[in-house]
Amino acid sequence: MAPVHPVDRAEGTSFSPRDRLVISILLISTFVVILNETIMAVALPRLMADLGVTASAAQWLSTAFMLTMAVVIPVTGFLIQRMHTRPVFIMAMTAFSTGTLICALAPALEMLIFGRVVQAVGTAIMMPLLMTTVMTLVPPAARGATMGKLSIVISVAPAIGPTISGIILNFLEWRWIFWIVLPIAVATLLIGARRIPNVSEPRYAPVDVLSVPLAAIAFGGLVYGLNSLGEGAGHQGPVSGETAVILGVATMIVFVLRQLYLQKSDRALLDLRTFRSPIFCVSIIMMAVCMMALLGVMILLPIYTQNVLDLTALQTGLLLLPGGLVMGLMAPTVGGLYDRHGARVLIVPGAIVMTGVLSWLATLTQDTPWFSVLAAHLVLSVALGLLFTPLFTASLSAVPAQLYSHGSAILGTVQQVAGAAGTALFVALMSLQSASLAQGGAEVHSALAAGVRLAFLWGAGISVLAILSAFFIRRPREGEAGHAGTHA
Repeated sequence: MAPVHPVDRAEGTSFSPRDRLVISILLISTFVVILNETIMAVALPRLMADLGVTASAAQWLSTAFMLTMAVVIPVTGFLIQRMHTRPVFIMAMTAFSTGTLICALAPALEMLIFGRVVQAVGTAIMMPLLMTTVMTLVPPAARGATMGKLSIVISVAPAIGPTISGIILNFLEWRWIFWIVLPIAVATLLIGARRIPNVSEPRYAPVDVLSVPLAAIAFGGLVYGLNSLGEGAGHQGPVSGETAVILGVATMIVFVLRQLYLQKSDRALLDLRTFRSPIFCVSIIMMAVCMMALLGVMILLPIYTQNVLDLTALQTGLLLLPGGLVMGLMAPTVGGLYDRHGARVLIVPGAIVMTGVLSWLATLTQDTPWFSVLAAHLVLSVALGLLFTPLFTASLSAVPAQLYSHGSAILGTVQQVAGAAGTALFVALMSLQSASLAQGGAEVHSALAAGVRLAFLWGAGISVLAILSAFFIRRPREGEAGHAGTHA
């Protein structure tokens, strides 16, 4: 069956059962792979005890995942352009399934981290593949509703990861986190390899050999450096955090200059002409802030509930579950509202509520009741639910069809770097503040609660930027994407 050209599809008013099948398979597969980004959060205390490792070392199970994603995602724009849909899908799910098996069999932390890296390679390919395929197949009038389903995957999967982990850990050892996921991943791989058709139109895209290592050093250096700064003095890697960040920023400048030169002849690994759209630029800023808030909260709340409020892993997982379900239930409705009313009516209140909740979380103490934490997480989930779908839809709708794969890759890369930055910042602030107070004689629970408060206070301050940005985002007008892609 002949592939569908992006422009032809965009002019239609509906999409076929075949297209729905493709999107459904990709949605399910992406949900499974993204779930693993936060599924280890609640399991870290158990892993630290079983493997005899420190908290800073165990944190690499999450950070290595994000680090690999940040390195691989910039290359996916090139892969999606060069290859058909099915082989890209098979490549992604094979890598993820292999990594899951390695994690399940890992005898020590080093092998477990390696398995997470292999998992992340598959995840990094699936995210841009899903977004690019949606933008290619779905007509503009229905993109909000379809992106609502995509938002279920990208926002809810990380949110319910701790819940699933907590339930598994209450009855089984930590390896079962991977043994339960493995057959689902393999089944999805087999079904997709047999039934998913090729819906893209591959075109020749020369690879710039120099851009690949530049991207790896730039994005990888930033994520590694931010994580190392978050670890503080408790753990030193082969390269200091400051050195890695400086190297990452310097290489990023070279990488950007290289892409600006190459895109003149359509040879860029990551085409930066997407940033000619003001809507795309502002959406990227807001997405970075939202990911810092989401992953920062998903890291800190389990630490707070288990080590300050003395809740179990299962109780923590159940406490975080309603928020994930709320985001999932909201996403299709929010997508429909976007299609009818645009982005601003959703994004502005969402940004304001997000900032308000982070400000309230900055008042947590060792005596805060668990149901107050539950209520705060629910309200924060509502705010993020109002933000994710409009941001995904508006940002990618603002770029030309031929740049969808690059826009998806940039969006995914920013999510990972911002998530790593948020995790590192929140953990660093919490650790430094709690350690300082503990050395001064403060009680352990009180000191840790103070560290959590400081981290959320900084999060609230950063989220003010989201409020300011929200007023500049709107739904792109007809033909605006093409204009943004052809004029500086």
